[in-house]
Formats: sequence, structure tokens, C-alpha cells
Amino acid sequence: MAGSSSACNPDSLGLWLARVPEQEMVQLPHWLSTAERDRAQSFHQTGLREFVHSRWLIRQALAEASGHPVDDCRVLAHRPVASLSPPGWTLSLSHSHGLAACAVSGLGQVGVDIEPTDRHSQWRRIVRRWFSPAEQDWLLAEDSASSFVRTWTLKEAWLKATGRGIAGNLQTLQILPGHELRGDRPEPDWRASLGTVDDHTVALVYRAGPHAVPSDTLLKLADGMTLLAEPCPDTRVHWLSHTPILTEDRS
Repeated sequence: MAGSSSACNPDSLGLWLARVPEQEMVQLPHWLSTAERDRAQSFHQTGLREFVHSRWLIRQALAEASGHPVDDCRVLAHRPVASLSPPGWTLSLSHSHGLAACAVSGLGQVGVDIEPTDRHSQWRRIVRRWFSPAEQDWLLAEDSASSFVRTWTLKEAWLKATGRGIAGNLQTLQILPGHELRGDRPEPDWRASLGTVDDHTVALVYRAGPHAVPSDTLLKLADGMTLLAEPCPDTRVHWLSHTPILTEDRS
């Protein structure tokens, strides 16, 4: 499996990505836990591939971040937001249009979101309905779908990192021109990283020191029924920004 500068470091912050295989899954891999097998039975083929692949990616990310054997890595059942084995790691998962991402942190809260960069034809309607007046002003004036996607992924990653859903919470992080970020949490040290990989935009929100920068690794399956992985050394995230989030308690 690919190595990184954050491997085995309890203060690490990393992002692992992999493309979801397109071939049909005819049987479940042996390494799934009993709970994961039970949940997998509820999915049809596309959802099944995404679910199994996400559990594979989680194991790769936890193993590389912690130095723990990959076949012993486990996530808490139902909601993959923290590790069961090895304990003490927070994580976030996102997948969209054939690409999956898993963020793992030994520092605290983390959230990740990925979206296709140019597949949102109705983005103006979303901006007018759900975004703040200040965000509407600059996004509609700029008239750029890619700027909307960057804004949307930052908001989604923020909500995941702070443990909230979309409903009623999209304005808890405001993105202003120049990507000035303002959040509604009182805790210090919130940061956001924004980048692109292939035709996707990826946003990562996390709590870390002022000099923290996430590592990133793109992986591919060497064998769909085992936990073997191979690196894709020629493909990396192109990071556009690493930005502090100005926070305040609005309660």
C-alpha cells in the first residue's frame, strides 16, 4: 500500500481517494465484518459496489494513518465517523460519480466532501434558495458553476466535521469573496483545504494547528476480493487553498 509522510503519526491528517470499480460484484469479500455483510444485503448493485468499496477505502486509510494491520482495521458500525480498531481516529467519507474519498485525523474533528466540478446546471436556484445574501451577491455576479461547487463542498465538509445535516445549516459556514470563511463554532483552530482531482472538487474541513496541511494519496484495488491496494503515483490532489475558518459562537 502507498506510504505517506503522515503514516503512523498520531498527529496526522490525511486524505485517501480511490475510484469505485465498475464491474459487477457477484459475491461479498471475506474481509467484511458481520455487521457490514448484513448491511450490504440491503443494497442493489450500484449501491453495493459503493458500500463495499468505501469499507475497503476506510481500512486502507486507517492502516496507513495508524500503522495498524489493514485486516484489523474497523470502523464504528452504521456511521463511519470514528475508528473501532485501532481506536482514537476520527474519519469522514464521501463518494460521488465513481470517486470515493476518506479523510482520517488523529487531531480531532474532520469532514470531507467531493463533487463533480461541472455537473450542476441548477446551481443558481440552490444559491438563491439556501445561501446567504452576501454569498448570493458574489456567486451570481461571478456566474461560475465551479465557484458554486467549491462553495458547496466547503459547506458540506463543514457540516460533516461539526456533526450536522444540511437542513437549516447551510449558512452556518459563510464563504465570502476570496474564499474568506466564517463559521458559527466557538472552538479555535478550524481550517479548510480545497482542491481538485481529475474532474472532481474536494473540500476538507478539520481542526488543527495553523501549519497543518493534509497529505493525499490516490489508491486503486489490486484485487477486488482482497484488501490489496496499489498507489496511483501520477495522480494527486491539486490543492487550491489551505484557509483558516474565522469562528464565533452565534448561539
